[in-house]
Amino acid sequence: MTKIQIKTPIVEMDGDEMTRIIWKMIKDILLIPYIDLNTEYYDLGLEHRNETNDQVTLDSAEATKKYGVAVKCATITPNAARMSEYNLKEMWKSPNGTIRAILDGTVFRTPIIVKGITPYIPTWTKPLTIARHAYGDIYKNTELTVPEGSKCELVVTDSKGCETRALIHEFKDTKGIIQGLHNTDKSISSFAKSCFNFAIDKKQDLWFATKDTISKKYDHHFKDIFNEIFEAEYKEKFDKLGIEYFYTLIDDAVARVIRSEGGYIWACKNYDGDVMSDMVATAYGSLAMMTSVLVSPEGLYEYEAAHGTVQRHYYKHLKGETTSTNSVATLFAWTGALRKRGELDNTKDLCDFADKLEKATIQTIENGTMTGDLYLLSSLEGKKKVNTEEFLLAVNEELKKLL
Repeated sequence: MTKIQIKTPIVEMDGDEMTRIIWKMIKDILLIPYIDLNTEYYDLGLEHRNETNDQVTLDSAEATKKYGVAVKCATITPNAARMSEYNLKEMWKSPNGTIRAILDGTVFRTPIIVKGITPYIPTWTKPLTIARHAYGDIYKNTELTVPEGSKCELVVTDSKGCETRALIHEFKDTKGIIQGLHNTDKSISSFAKSCFNFAIDKKQDLWFATKDTISKKYDHHFKDIFNEIFEAEYKEKFDKLGIEYFYTLIDDAVARVIRSEGGYIWACKNYDGDVMSDMVATAYGSLAMMTSVLVSPEGLYEYEAAHGTVQRHYYKHLKGETTSTNSVATLFAWTGALRKRGELDNTKDLCDFADKLEKATIQTIENGTMTGDLYLLSSLEGKKKVNTEEFLLAVNEELKKLL
């Protein structure tokens, strides 16, 4: 067959450990035979980030701004143990955090549903997407321990040098701790617009939840910005599509979510989204069955798997042992990027291929061929556990039938 052409390059960000091995397998088995894979390649493996003083991460983000669509392999965020293991110059920051900051993006995570794996909450028959604000709050906090007898205040000094003070607490007879959080109107507005645009793109309802009854300024400010932008820029578009924007308190949202069937987007502040995305992934079955896409308000897209580098399997691989690593989320990162590139370039063949590759992947699992993690979860009769490469080869056999 004639290979499908990609008009505009996709930014390709390679990664670390077992997911790097899977990355190459996916390309060799499922992409290169069918697509003229036009990518601008960046090696975000930890060794290369160290060699370039992390400049390669910055370059990959700038390339995403240029071309609009990126696909990223899972990467290591180093800790003290990794410093010595990889002989690093310094403890480099999370590539995901760096890229999110440069693209000013919001992370959307959605479970991949297959027959035979029943969510722990049986009413969840449709995917529930978590939209996580990826800036500020406790992730950019300032913390101090407080000695007994101290008085702690918030102090804001304006551009003219005038101070506004507010008492936090007087620690008269005990030691304690304090924490300072911040966010910006610019980042909150970007978060809101990304969520509204994503809802329009998916034609799904959007929920947003904070605790504005308690946090009457901080959380209420998020609520106000979302409402102002929605009323001014998106209400007519939502009405036209027959979708809804819905605000509620975070505790009410949790109660509603548990009773729902899914099929909508739940927007959360940074910490809430961090926690709830893992809860949703676990409740649906597995982080390895969770897609993740970073979307900027300008319409930039960076697709990746929701999980890490699968370190334990990588060490087994290095010893020559067979692994049964789930490649579905990494594979769907590729299909997401290919489909979006096809949509933006009006290349229908590329969109169709992405659809068929996802269908082939799901059919393979639903036919009973799966990796070890899904084998333990699946209720299908006659299921078969296969290794990492065997699963991708089985997907390829299904794909051939669909092409």
